[in-house]
Amino acid sequence: MTGGPGTGKTVTVLHRAAFLAERAGRVLVTTFNGNLAGALRAQLDLLIRDAGVRRRIEVLNVDRLAYSIVKQARGTPVIADERVLRTRWAQAAAGLSFTPAFAKNEWEQVILAQDLHTEQAYLTCPRTGRGRPLTKAQRSQVWQAAQQVSAELAAAGESTHLQLANEAAHLLRQWGLLPYRHILVDEAQDLHPSQWRLLRAAVAPGPDDLFIAADPHQRIYDNRVSLASLGISVQGRSRRLSLNYRTTQEILAWAVPLLGAEPATGLDGEVNSLLGYRSPMRGQRPQLRAAATRAEEFDFLAERIRSWLASGIEAQAIGVTARSASLVREAREALRADGIATGSLNGRGGAQAVQAGTMHAMKGLEFQAVAVIGVEQGQVPEPAAVTPHSEDAVAHAQDLQRERCVLFVACTRARDHLYISATGEPSMFLPRRR
Repeated sequence: MTGGPGTGKTVTVLHRAAFLAERAGRVLVTTFNGNLAGALRAQLDLLIRDAGVRRRIEVLNVDRLAYSIVKQARGTPVIADERVLRTRWAQAAAGLSFTPAFAKNEWEQVILAQDLHTEQAYLTCPRTGRGRPLTKAQRSQVWQAAQQVSAELAAAGESTHLQLANEAAHLLRQWGLLPYRHILVDEAQDLHPSQWRLLRAAVAPGPDDLFIAADPHQRIYDNRVSLASLGISVQGRSRRLSLNYRTTQEILAWAVPLLGAEPATGLDGEVNSLLGYRSPMRGQRPQLRAAATRAEEFDFLAERIRSWLASGIEAQAIGVTARSASLVREAREALRADGIATGSLNGRGGAQAVQAGTMHAMKGLEFQAVAVIGVEQGQVPEPAAVTPHSEDAVAHAQDLQRERCVLFVACTRARDHLYISATGEPSMFLPRRR
């Protein structure tokens, strides 16, 4: 099932889970991160009153599922710190003809994605979605760097989440276990091939085995998947939702062009369109405001939040988001100094507080009013998240499109009110002023 933000995909997943649990059998509801899994768990608690039915439904994000399976086999896994991992790749790729970031992406998006275990398998595999061609010698260099990093992780007793997913899938097949009768996946567009292999291994193929809700226009991670290649057939078995029940038409009409003209490819390998995507609700147009300094932008933000509070919007129904965690922290400090209480999206900070978090952390959530700050050149797109064009033109275009999706996701968290601000030069993604 596909559809734009607010079309009811998550609600459908929850009701489908309840329906399947009533028919008996163990049900897993999963998604890509812990915050969203927590929200799904809370909504199921409200939806299902029968304790016996509710106990048949487990809600785990896919990383937690992999972690729990591996823990049964060899004890508590240690997850590699991303900063340390980048250092390991910098050392492994030193002196090679490509950057450490390129090598790390090749490891994640080709080697781990295809679960390759020999150099020969990597030398001859397709590299779909990777724009820069590599000679056999260069592939060999990537493989040796990946082996070095993997060996260092193993020596330290550490694993990445993607490594755990592959390991967990192998364990389930080795044990002959099929833990679930039904698996339902929300925000499926952001799962990695290794995570899909784990889900495929966790449920027996058959009627109602997998129910998948996705929107490729909301893809916020660099994971591109062909489900058919993983033994999951969805072609001709999909439905598209087009009516938005959450966001006003004014916000939708402003946000959809942020995606640009690049077509989005769905999990079935087909182009996915937002043609006909609309809302029956009307409201105010989004407001854009530019500031000369960051301090001025924070003053504007406090002014906007106070006006929302004065109009009767509750503090916890207001969301503040930025591309980087550091800018979110700065905004929270500035608001606190201005007498406005803020909390984080994971629930810390109190119920009567404005909720603040990164654009990625806002995924799957909704607020009556949303302020998206720091939407300027140097912040959006995030420079470190975009592959240089000279290194890989295809990856560069994909990264820019993903950054567009991240901004689109942030803006479509708003139900009634959307406020966007920038310091200095506004982002290239924003509409030009006429």
